Amino acid sequence: MPEHPPTPAVGLAALGLRRLAGPAEAEIHGVHASEMADPTPYLLGGELLLTAGAWQADPAEYVARLVRAGVAVLGFGVTPVHERVPQALVEACAAEGLPLVEVEPGTPFTAVARTVWRLMAESRTRELRRVTEAQQSLAAAAARPDPVPAVLGRLAAAVGGRAELTSPDGPARTAGRPASPEVAAALTALARRVGTGGPATASDEHSGWTLTAYALGRAGRGGGEHRPALGVAAPQRAPGDHTIAGIAAVLLTLLTAPRPGGAEAAALTRLLLDGSPTEAAALLGPGPWTVVHAQGSGDPAGLAAALGTSLVDAAADGVRLITARDPEPQPGWTLGASAPAGAEQLAAADGQAARALRRARGARAPLARHSEAGLDALVSEEEARAHARAVLAPLGPVLADTLRGWLAQHGSWDRTAAALGIHRNTVRQRIARCAALLGRDLDDPDVRMELWFALRHSEQP
Repeated sequence: MPEHPPTPAVGLAALGLRRLAGPAEAEIHGVHASEMADPTPYLLGGELLLTAGAWQADPAEYVARLVRAGVAVLGFGVTPVHERVPQALVEACAAEGLPLVEVEPGTPFTAVARTVWRLMAESRTRELRRVTEAQQSLAAAAARPDPVPAVLGRLAAAVGGRAELTSPDGPARTAGRPASPEVAAALTALARRVGTGGPATASDEHSGWTLTAYALGRAGRGGGEHRPALGVAAPQRAPGDHTIAGIAAVLLTLLTAPRPGGAEAAALTRLLLDGSPTEAAALLGPGPWTVVHAQGSGDPAGLAAALGTSLVDAAADGVRLITARDPEPQPGWTLGASAPAGAEQLAAADGQAARALRRARGARAPLARHSEAGLDALVSEEEARAHARAVLAPLGPVLADTLRGWLAQHGSWDRTAAALGIHRNTVRQRIARCAALLGRDLDDPDVRMELWFALRHSEQP
């Protein structure tokens, strides 16, 4: 029997057509209309096959072919060929267990098909929304201080069942709904099978529960090496469950990989901060999140634990972290924290944290937070004062004070003279002298902006 493509399913009851034979439940994955006596060469499986009975064939043989081809439901259109559904067809469908529904007179097959496609689109939207929400929830769990049990718990909640992590280093860790001893044993056995050199994934059913297992990491060349494995048990299979469990398997592979130094957490942190905003939003969830840059002599892992995160990237020039908490000063560390941001703004928050760290170091403070302060937030106070000293070095206090007043009055000679209590010609002479000493065109707005910035950060009164 051909397998239907991985498309959303529509329940038979959702169509609202009168059922004449066969089971009341069926999953429809497509629509096909045909009056051929043998339409099976054109079927993929899982279809609602629509016909008006123009074919000339034995109903029992016709239905048997459809069942072998994997047809989900047979829809029979009453009129114009038949005034009612042939009783022989009803009996054949009942004998083969194929659902048979009646398409009432005046109902075009195209209308039925449009209904199916609309319901499939709605099902796909619900599935994508569910997968996206679960993905965000799992990624947020992976950022918690104790990420493995957090991910297992979120996975179990997402599938409405049980999640189990088997490991060669200790007893299995479980989360979620309790299962019968038989189901629990079957799940553990399935997980250990994929974890001991068997297939990368496996599935089974036991007592009405759907069981799946995923190997975490690669097996050794010789085979038989025990790998951690994820087992998932759900009392009923829902669209998107396999995708959600696969996401959890990837995260748990990173979290349980036997690599020193937290390389997997560093790689994930770099991906979130340096990758595309779309990837960050998909992996991490909306937030808000705070990016922290740190310098110090302590253990980065200890700092990450204190800030409530496992997303840490330690490099020679400092440490970067992503946390859902509001950071507080930590002994032995100088921290710069961004403003809380959504996952799509992590790159901008990364820059904010870097500038905040520079301000913290310049002020010798244990923690500096990003503040919306315009251009002042782009440069540390230490760097701004050094720039001011270099730019204004040719000017004495009197000329600098005159230049400051003139710029504050937007270049007005009269208002500057009145504010400083000097003659307007004196203002002109001093400003001309400033232009000559600085070698700048003071009519250029870019020059005025740079000089005003320097004067604001000047150590001169």
